[in-house]
Parts: sequence; C-alpha cells; structure tokens
Amino acid sequence: MSGSRTTSSAAILEHRSLLVDGFSKRYNVTRLVYFEECGEVTDAIAREKQIKGWRRSRKLQLIATLNPEWQDPGDSSLRSE
Repeated sequence: MSGSRTTSSAAILEHRSLLVDGFSKRYNVTRLVYFEECGEVTDAIAREKQIKGWRRSRKLQLIATLNPEWQDPGDSSLRSE
C-alpha cells in the first residue's frame, strides 16, 4: 500500500473496501502485507517515493524481512487492539 493516511485503521478500511480509485481498486487488491507509520506526512511521502523507486525484488525483500508469513496486519485475528 502506498499513500499517506492520518490513521492506519482508516488506510486498512479504504484498502479493503476499494473506496479510493487507484491500484487497489483497479486490480481488486484487498490484502495488505506491509505498511509503515510515520510521524510527519512529509516523512511518509519521502519514504513512499523512496520505496517506489526500488526494484520489485527489493520491495519483496522488505516485505519478507518484516512479514515473512505475508499475513495481513489488518486481519482482526492479528490485531492486539
């Protein structure tokens, strides 16, 4: 998932519900396997641009390192809330 949101729960809802036009809606992607939270919107935008510039293999390596099971962090069974 890319883009900045004020809360991760809002981002997960938008992503799963395909509420916003874009990649997720176009390709019917509802599974989230990686996201980052940043304190400042400018930091989030800079990080998004950095990751978008990476090759696919590096992006896959990032996901595999932090989420080796590729579990959806928005899955209610994984949340500690």
